[in-house]
Amino acid sequence: MKLQTAVFSFCLAVALLLLIGCSPTASTDHSVFRMSIKNEPPTLDWTLATDSVSFTILTNLMEGLTQYDAELNPQPAIAKKWKYSEDGKTITFFLRNDVYWTDGKPVTAGDFEYSWKRLLAPETAAQYAYFLFDIENASQYNSGEITDPDQVGVKALAPDVLQVRLKKPVVYFPSITTFMVTYPAREDIIHQHGNSWTEPENIVTNGPYTLKEWQHEYKLVLKANPRHYEGKPSVDTVRMFVVQEPTTSLTLYETGELDYIELPSVAIPHYKSSPEYRNQPQLRGSYYGFNVQKPPFKDVRVRQAFAHAIDRSRIPGIMKGGELPSSSWIPKGMFGYDENIGSKFDPEKARSLLAKAGYPDGKGFPKVTAVFNTRYTNQLIGEFLQGQWKKHLNVHIDLESQEWKVLLSRLDLDPPQIFKLGWGADFPDPDNFMNLFIKTSGNNRLRWSHPRYDELVALGSTLKNPEERKAVYDEAQILLTEKEVPMIPLFVAAQNLLVKPHVQGLKVNAMELLYLKRIHLQKTSPAN
Repeated sequence: MKLQTAVFSFCLAVALLLLIGCSPTASTDHSVFRMSIKNEPPTLDWTLATDSVSFTILTNLMEGLTQYDAELNPQPAIAKKWKYSEDGKTITFFLRNDVYWTDGKPVTAGDFEYSWKRLLAPETAAQYAYFLFDIENASQYNSGEITDPDQVGVKALAPDVLQVRLKKPVVYFPSITTFMVTYPAREDIIHQHGNSWTEPENIVTNGPYTLKEWQHEYKLVLKANPRHYEGKPSVDTVRMFVVQEPTTSLTLYETGELDYIELPSVAIPHYKSSPEYRNQPQLRGSYYGFNVQKPPFKDVRVRQAFAHAIDRSRIPGIMKGGELPSSSWIPKGMFGYDENIGSKFDPEKARSLLAKAGYPDGKGFPKVTAVFNTRYTNQLIGEFLQGQWKKHLNVHIDLESQEWKVLLSRLDLDPPQIFKLGWGADFPDPDNFMNLFIKTSGNNRLRWSHPRYDELVALGSTLKNPEERKAVYDEAQILLTEKEVPMIPLFVAAQNLLVKPHVQGLKVNAMELLYLKRIHLQKTSPAN
């Protein structure tokens, strides 16, 4: 680490210590868990949230129909059971009668019906609306083709019975109901408070924790919910500090002010032998995406050239955290993964493609800026790709970092020519990765669509035979990563954490799910 970076991080950590009111001799309190989050959550409206930081918080403020066990299988949560019709196109969820909102009102099937139809409503403009497009008339309602929400195939038959009618049998639908956009919502609270309904003084939740405090750009405080149907969690208070600089989080961890952090890549070699170090491969892919409507990337040959010019085998040495280079999009560890798919490193082919596109040896190539959110590892990858494209294509790419919320807004309004994003599994099925780039996906920032790709993804979700399903996803992946190349897969991520020894019951998993209700702290733990 450069000296100036280390000095800056230390000074920032000291400032945070003073702001937090901490000291290395903090008092003992086994009821407080302290962690850092890498960004201010853009929103805690679970209908509109799209990022992993918001997801981590909402997973602990809310619960849905189902939740994951340690093997990432959907298990009953608010739904005590469910059953399919004989044709597999209707699912009936039966709700527990002991689940309450934090204001004491019972959680009902009507709260789910309202929430799901709010997600689908065109005026909501939710990027995750497509998550429910397998439901009868859901996509038509979202597009405005149908204006009557009663025609959407979700209905509360009784306070404790929710019926879902599907357009086709969907093998993974119970897994979808673990995800934040399917959580129930209170119509009266949202209407009463408008855009401020997620502030601590207004928000009403049903999960193991409540939102006690939200000091924007600084910290969030969660308190254990005594009304939770599984019982009040062991850890009474969770403090989440917004620390964008990873080395600052490490300093705070080393001085005893944080119990759990994501370990910066520069420090991984030093901590790999520590009993506090945790490493877990993720169902999370990183990619560079193109805005295919902007030159020079309107030309598929340019996109293909950029993909073939990358030697991904060097990425693990740069990241140092157990990342797996990947030219395919479905990640290792998930059904459908195939290491042979994708645009492989081939500099000669890359130069030939670029020349055919009108830029021999990079001559005449226009100004291009690659954009990513401000983070040390993103800077490392950006500089690596910048060097690869210069070395193998003789083109210069400028780099620009932006704060996460700013970048998200830019991607929604006018995506740059090329940009870095990632995708972590919302549920452990290949449909979740492949569905990202269909035409109707609110998370497709590529401005790219392909009828055959959409057709293949839709077909894959219905097939039960593994071999047939794998063949469909293979064809779709080849179209995405070899033929059309609107995006370049780079690597499958790994989670690298430091966890204090007094934190017990914290289980890492391939989806980065952090269930705070399952942890407890030994009485010797330091806290603020």
